Amino acid sequence: MNARTPSGLLTGLLRAVRTYPRRSPLTFGYVVLLLTGHVWVENLLAADRADALRDHISTNLDNLHDHPVTALLGSALLFDGTLTEILSTGFGGTLITLGLGVCCCLAWAERRFGSLRAAAVLLGGHIGATLITTAVILLALRHGWYPESVRQASDYGISYGAQTLLALATLAVPRWARLPWAAFVVAWPLSGDGEWPGPLPAFTTVGHLLAAALGFTLAITVALTASRRRAEGLGPAPAER
Repeated sequence: MNARTPSGLLTGLLRAVRTYPRRSPLTFGYVVLLLTGHVWVENLLAADRADALRDHISTNLDNLHDHPVTALLGSALLFDGTLTEILSTGFGGTLITLGLGVCCCLAWAERRFGSLRAAAVLLGGHIGATLITTAVILLALRHGWYPESVRQASDYGISYGAQTLLALATLAVPRWARLPWAAFVVAWPLSGDGEWPGPLPAFTTVGHLLAAALGFTLAITVALTASRRRAEGLGPAPAER
């Protein structure tokens, strides 16, 4: 059967879904954890307790000063979006971060680089972009570019890590599509911005752009390393699990 026919494509899609847990066990487990946490917070937990939990794991300045480890790790266990309001911008963000970033790009990274390295990229993007954004916020507060209320702002979820993976996945698309893909990765965080509070966009937009920069830097490093290994006749680096 020709894989390019509709029936062949459907067969290939069903095979990919059926083998997904086996081929990408880390990603599958993480997605299940995210979905379970989302349902628990949004539907099962009392509204005041859910709000208190979100406030506690938000990676804002006050929380990072008071309980940095809990905020950084707890923030990576929920996604800030919706699964039901399909006409909202929040659902679009869910499709990009959870759908493309985690379900697709993390799974690709896991298969190509191994589970440990894929997890390192996810956490490195999440923590690295958060900490660099914190430095930007402190600088902006010193110059009056952000209001003081940003210290207690709600900011949790997986989107920085997902953004890093989206940028890294530039390596996974055909060469002719790499520039459009990179443009999409950079442009989507800017698409929902309203008025800038000063010379900088909202701090979450800054965080997404920084996360993308981390992912692009890693992609360039991987590409250069692979090119050097080919030139030396060593072949590709083996994946680690």
